[in-house]
Amino acid sequence: MDVPIEETDSATLQNLEHKAAHQAFSERWKKTDDSMCRHSMSFHLLHSLRTEFFASYVYLLEKTPLVKLFPVTCEYIEGEKQFYYRAQQFYEDVSASEEGMMGDFVEISHVDLEGSRQFLKRFVGPGLAGTERALDCGCGIGRISKGVLLPIFEKMEMVDMMEHFLLHAHEEYLGDDADRIETYYCYNLQEFMPQAKRYDCVWIQWVACHLTDKDLMNFLMRCKKSLRPGGVIVLKDNMARQGCKLDPVDSSIIRHLDIMRGIIFKAGLEIVAVEKQEGFPEIMVPVWMVAMK
Repeated sequence: MDVPIEETDSATLQNLEHKAAHQAFSERWKKTDDSMCRHSMSFHLLHSLRTEFFASYVYLLEKTPLVKLFPVTCEYIEGEKQFYYRAQQFYEDVSASEEGMMGDFVEISHVDLEGSRQFLKRFVGPGLAGTERALDCGCGIGRISKGVLLPIFEKMEMVDMMEHFLLHAHEEYLGDDADRIETYYCYNLQEFMPQAKRYDCVWIQWVACHLTDKDLMNFLMRCKKSLRPGGVIVLKDNMARQGCKLDPVDSSIIRHLDIMRGIIFKAGLEIVAVEKQEGFPEIMVPVWMVAMK
């Protein structure tokens, strides 16, 4: 099949950008202290960026110091990549509360929930997604489950890597609604395998930023297989104003919406709606909602 000219030009441009990034990487690395084992380090770092952050590594190379980038992308500690290990260590110290879930912005929780409710209404109902069962990914204590999903869906399943969040959700936060939670999964999303054709809605909020590009793509592919007929996946997350930004403290990578679109496309999903969350303080990174099938 012939490739459209537009696609060919896009692929050529992307290839040139990658070559430029490699050249910039090589030139910058020559200036680094020999005592840091530059050959071995540069090889592993470049390999990690190309395989794990394939859509974002150009920006990471240009904006993040190499010595800062290396330890959060390709070191291994206790059998886990540091990128994931650091995130788990960070959340072990986060309290199981709304304050813990929202950080310094707990006062906008109600605005966030209302925006999510209005967005979701567009995809649930006759001829659209059913209301039997939803999956809350990176659920924390169940703030989204309680405020957005449980009022719509009959049953819920929740997945989070932190056991103390799930325990608090079941024992306290969800109250009587805890009886409608069929299963709590204590898993990292990069390892989680949702059951096929089980969910009317898969909700992914403020957790995609903790997955590498490659793992996010693979997770979205698994989520697609987990949808029932008419089902919808909603991804809601911080989106960079340009390029992408890596936070080495909690191991999160904020991507521009266009980079996120590219990952979604590679996962074989169709974007059906995109909407910016309104009502948040200007100081916050923009938050976007993306519905896909």
